[in-house]
Amino acid sequence: MKNGYVYIMANNRPTLYTGVTNNLIRRVYEHRNNFVSGFSSRYNLHKLVYFEILETIEAAIIREKQIKDMDRVDKINMIMKSNSTLRDLYGQILDKPE
Repeated sequence: MKNGYVYIMANNRPTLYTGVTNNLIRRVYEHRNNFVSGFSSRYNLHKLVYFEILETIEAAIIREKQIKDMDRVDKINMIMKSNSTLRDLYGQILDKPE
């Protein structure tokens, strides 16, 4: 069974975008290169600041909905617990097999 991922992309403001995918490396690459039209490309959301690995895509979709229901302050607090400097985690996921 293939994992699912929930992730948050940001810019330096930070404006936040929460998404779900079955291939985190590919999806973040698409965001970073503006292959994804819409909100993330309009606001230059090129930094992966948070992600979770879940056992299934269905579990990832449920978690994405939970995160999207959170208010902005709670999302930022959640991100800061694991990534206090809001650094780009893309290099970290490139070092791990999908």
